[in-house]
Amino acid sequence: MLSALATHARPVERTLALRQAAAAAGELVAALSALAPAVAGEGLPAESTSQSFFRVREGELSDQQAALHGVLVVHRGLEDLCEAPLSGADLALEAAGMRQAVLDLTGTAPGADPDSPPPVAVPEPAAGESMESVWSARWLIGHQVHVLFNICAAVAVADATRRLRQGDGDAALLRLADATVYVRGFPAAMTHASTVPADYYMAAIRHTMAPPSVDVPLSGRQHRGYKLFRAAMKDLLSVVPDSYEQLAARAPELAEARGALLEADIVDGERHVTLAYSMVHLRRSIAQKPEGPDNAVAELRLMRHRRAAQYASLIRFGDHYIADAVARLRHS
Repeated sequence: MLSALATHARPVERTLALRQAAAAAGELVAALSALAPAVAGEGLPAESTSQSFFRVREGELSDQQAALHGVLVVHRGLEDLCEAPLSGADLALEAAGMRQAVLDLTGTAPGADPDSPPPVAVPEPAAGESMESVWSARWLIGHQVHVLFNICAAVAVADATRRLRQGDGDAALLRLADATVYVRGFPAAMTHASTVPADYYMAAIRHTMAPPSVDVPLSGRQHRGYKLFRAAMKDLLSVVPDSYEQLAARAPELAEARGALLEADIVDGERHVTLAYSMVHLRRSIAQKPEGPDNAVAELRLMRHRRAAQYASLIRFGDHYIADAVARLRHS
């Protein structure tokens, strides 16, 4: 059902498809819960202010428990997407990431999904919640989907790197493709979280992520899942550091697969810039260091430029203007 979402353009069909997908995810949650109940996450200690705020925890889980908790995130995300005003393009990207997460976490082969899934009873949407409570919940739900994608992407990239070291190129290509699905879903999940009025975000959410509401300002640097992903990407490029031309000459499929992943990573950085601008305009980041750039957008733009410069020679359409500028700055 998740794979069908990208083909639904009309609002009524889109909403029905989302409700059916949410109902199917709910049935999978029930089936996994029957094997063993979910771990009470609130009983686990938070390892950072960010984990506490976004209600994310780390712990050792069995395969069944990992699948259950991942599908719970997907289920909540789908239920919220039934009402969130997300664009069709981002909806398709987030749904693709959710589908890949379910496949990876449950160990299901993609071909096992029937072309025409059986009808699922679609519950009516709940009524009575204030829009403010929906918006506040959406901020957490979208970020939890983003965390899930980070972790799954880190695992997929690490798997691909391990396969490359073992000389199993075909398996590495499959896992690079899986990782690219997740990375393309990064900005979609963040946009999902941000489908709240900017005025409401500024008035009711932003101040809760900075002192005195929390001990330290929340920052992406505190997300361990994202750190794992960045470390996995660094390790991948240590195994295949060749330029695009060099890699394409000896392994064209690998060059394209690596390039698709790196392009998605650059676009994630670019979209983070525009998303921040839409939410906070030219204000400073709540986690910004005093010696940093003048505002959040400028800092994120620098991060994008550094990433684009690093990848310029590794992708087919590299940003060589930025790469040259960064090189000159480093040697000045």
